[in-house]
Amino acid sequence: MKALIIYHSQQHGNTGMMAEAVAEGFGNGATIWNTNEKRFDVTKVPDYDCIAVGTPDYFSYMAGTLKTFMDDIYIAERNGVEGISGKPVGLFLSHGGGGKAKEPFEKLFSRLGDVVGETVESSGAPGHKTLDACKALGRTLAARVK
Repeated sequence: MKALIIYHSQQHGNTGMMAEAVAEGFGNGATIWNTNEKRFDVTKVPDYDCIAVGTPDYFSYMAGTLKTFMDDIYIAERNGVEGISGKPVGLFLSHGGGGKAKEPFEKLFSRLGDVVGETVESSGAPGHKTLDACKALGRTLAARVK
């Protein structure tokens, strides 16, 4: 089993902490990728059984690097790359109290496949309850691909 956990995190690292927790819940086979550091080659997406995506809320929208990821997905599929969509998808979001990015984030990333569970949200730094929910999301994704 292989999971791609792709996220954007920079200033405070809140989304990064959530990504680490999702990976811990998934177990071996999780690849963690911060789009703030490097663009992901979407032709590698078919190598994964499921995807978890995390974003901070920037001005009531997801991080631009994740929108770029989905633009790349669109182009790859139009160019005939198969096996990109139709996977179980888990979502997580950090915000400073607004969380208005949740709806467009969920709508866009549901195009990758079946969203499992609820989007895990953190207002500010994730506490134990939020990190436990992220671990549970990882376990849920693992159970879906077994």
